[in-house]
Amino acid sequence: MNLGWPEILLIVFVVLILFGAKRIPEMMKSMGQGVKEFKKAATDLTNDNPTSPTVDTKPTASTETKPSSDNGKTA
Repeated sequence: MNLGWPEILLIVFVVLILFGAKRIPEMMKSMGQGVKEFKKAATDLTNDNPTSPTVDTKPTASTETKPSSDNGKTA
């Protein structure tokens, strides 16, 4: 579907008639605020969930094995 200049001008003219010249800037302002809020939420969401989680590969004190002094011998 190709929209040329005559079609675009007709759409603008119909919108101007339906909503009025005073209401159109208000609608564009609220639409811009909505887009800004959406982008902020999307950015916050991607910052909260990193794509590659960090894995701690250092052993903790409870997982380290200590050599026993009895070497498997029972008395």
